[in-house]
Amino acid sequence: MKPVTKTSMATLCLSGEMMNKLEAIARAGFEGVEIFVDDLQSSGLSPRAVGDRCRELGLTVVALQPFRDAEALPSDLHRKMLDDANRQFDTLADLGGSFLLACSTTREDASNDPSRAAETLNDLAMLAAEREMRVGYEALAWGRHVFDYRDAWQIVQQADHPALSLVLDSYHILARELELETLATIPGDRIGLVQLADSPLPRGQDLQSLSRHRRAFPGDGELPLERFLTALDQTGYQGPLSLEIFSDALAVMPTGMAALQGKHALESLRTSKK
Repeated sequence: MKPVTKTSMATLCLSGEMMNKLEAIARAGFEGVEIFVDDLQSSGLSPRAVGDRCRELGLTVVALQPFRDAEALPSDLHRKMLDDANRQFDTLADLGGSFLLACSTTREDASNDPSRAAETLNDLAMLAAEREMRVGYEALAWGRHVFDYRDAWQIVQQADHPALSLVLDSYHILARELELETLATIPGDRIGLVQLADSPLPRGQDLQSLSRHRRAFPGDGELPLERFLTALDQTGYQGPLSLEIFSDALAVMPTGMAALQGKHALESLRTSKK
């Protein structure tokens, strides 16, 4: 794997209070951080205070996430979604970031029309561009209609807006055992963010439950992460590589220890690809 611009960790990986998480991520040697909306809301801190602390620690806010149910909604809900997005862009501005991660919808009332999905994501991207921000679109493994990165990529292409890119999460791709040949053909500059997580093989387990409770640092699970990175390497991607690990085990691990383990696991994986 070629060197990426930044290594990053999502705040959701760690136990503890928001400021402690940020300090642990910086001490472990990460250059960037993904701010998990739930962590920010539960912290009681203002986005500006969190952003100021990130800058003091030398951390770049690589993403605010997740922005849920963004695409293919009925017209009234679509307008509400854009209003909600505007508020998230306000939050991003206070954090000092510029990238909003939007997940594929799980709503039953969302349309199963890729053209409608592309149209609505184009609206979201236009709104982002007006704010000098960007949006990344990620296919959740349990998405209502879009649960495959290949479908998400087609929608991003159809939306055709420079402020919209694709987000690739190793868990959502590898837990579904999706082929990686298509991934290798995606232009790296159309990929906005890459998230890494290992896990046990699903073996029939519900993918959402497995994701929420048993993700693991690279090398601590059974997913073929080296194959994923080999395909990613062919894209020419040079953006952030971020750990996003939902884990019951990490939720009770000391904050600093978990951050250091994550950094070691990520560097070990990157070294194995050189």
